[in-house]
Amino acid sequence: MKTLLDRARRNPALALGVAIAIIIGAAALFPGLFSQTSPLEIDMGRALQPPSTAHPFGTDHVGRDVYSRVVHGAGVTLGIVSGSLALSAIFGGLTGLFAGYLRGFSDLATGQFTGVILSFPPIFLGVMITGILGSSVANLVVAMAIIYFPLFVRVARSSTMVEASRSYTEAAQVLGAGDLRVIFRHLLPNVLPAVLTQYIILFPLALQIQAALGFLGLGVQPPTPDWGASLQESKDYVLFASWTAIFPGLALILSSLAVILIGRGLQSKN
Repeated sequence: MKTLLDRARRNPALALGVAIAIIIGAAALFPGLFSQTSPLEIDMGRALQPPSTAHPFGTDHVGRDVYSRVVHGAGVTLGIVSGSLALSAIFGGLTGLFAGYLRGFSDLATGQFTGVILSFPPIFLGVMITGILGSSVANLVVAMAIIYFPLFVRVARSSTMVEASRSYTEAAQVLGAGDLRVIFRHLLPNVLPAVLTQYIILFPLALQIQAALGFLGLGVQPPTPDWGASLQESKDYVLFASWTAIFPGLALILSSLAVILIGRGLQSKN
């Protein structure tokens, strides 16, 4: 964290990304600090009111406060994306680690399996899986974890093959270290940075897929606040109550922008 803050002081783009990420992350973890209004409170008497002092982001078609729904939706949306990518990183990273080190049949089988998954466009695969399993938060997390599983496998596998050919790995094998010790003690620490980098790269893409599935009604179900679901609910009112779609959309854009800026800032040599 100290290194990140030091680099942020020298890199304005990274500093901006960190600042946005901190604000959105705080809203996701502690929504009550940012909004005391319930995101589920319905009042048809104030439906589709424009932004005002009482309702900074206006109200939706059933009178719910849009600002409150955006704030509380941060935890739901970002939690789904973070959780699904974490599952993909763990299982995909370990699969790629073993496949890249053991080679042979395990490597061939892994390559064929991941090739099948990658043959489907991500959004199509997400629709297919959630359509089969049903619309729920758990099924959405599973669907997105499957979508990005092959990408983590390939990154971990390629990094493992490079590290496995280095002298420290060969020395460990000569000294009698078993496969599990070599994999977890020597290879994993050196493959982990590549997996974490892939996590950062895929986060904005996964956020778009999550929002798209929510917009299609295959993600979080009403009345739970979610940015993608909010866009779906606002589609019939966007021409005369544009604020119902603008603010959830901006939340998605800013979240993606923050991760992109952080990723580029960390890759920069400055």
